[in-house]
Amino acid sequence: MLIIFSKKIIQILVTIILIITVIVALQNGKWLGKVVYPFHYKDIVEIYATEYEVDPYLVAAIIRNESKFNPYALSRRDAKGLMQIAPITGNWAAERMSIEDYREEMLYNPDLNIKIGCWYLNILHREFNNNLQLIIAAYNAGNGNVSRWLENPEYSRDGKTLDEIPFGETRIYLKKVQRDYRIYTWLYGN
Repeated sequence: MLIIFSKKIIQILVTIILIITVIVALQNGKWLGKVVYPFHYKDIVEIYATEYEVDPYLVAAIIRNESKFNPYALSRRDAKGLMQIAPITGNWAAERMSIEDYREEMLYNPDLNIKIGCWYLNILHREFNNNLQLIIAAYNAGNGNVSRWLENPEYSRDGKTLDEIPFGETRIYLKKVQRDYRIYTWLYGN
C-alpha cells in the first residue's frame, strides 16, 4: 500500500512540475527558444557588429549556419572558424586591416574571426546597397558570383534582386540564414 501511494505521489508531483513548466513556457516562450538558438560569443559579436555597422543578429544567424558556434569548424573548402572565413578572404582582410603577423590558424580565434566576418559583411552591405538577400547570398557564394547573377537576365530581371539563384547550396543557405535572422532578432532584440 505504501509503495502504491508513493508512486501516486511521484506521478502527481511530475504532473505538477510539467504543468508549471508549460505555464512558464507559455508565459515566456523565449527561454526555450534561447536554448535551441543560443547566442554564444554575444559580447564579441556586439563589439564588432557595432564597429562595422552590421546587425549582430545577422552575424549570429550566419555563425549558426556556418559553424554552429564551433570556433574550430573547418569546411571542405578550407574555410575556418565561427564565420567560416576562407583563406583568400582572411589574407585579404589581414592586409586591409593591417593585422600583424597574420597566419591562417589565427582564423580559429573567435575574436579575430568575428572581427573579419563583420568587416566583410560591412563591405558586402556597401557593395550590395544593404540588400539583405544579396549580402547573404554573397557571403555564401562570393560577391563575384552574385554580381554576375545580377547581370544575367536568367537570374535577375531588374539587375537589383535575384529571381533565381543557380547554386542550390546558396538557395538553401539564404533561406536558413533569413529564418535564423528573424528568430535571433525576436529572441534577443529589444
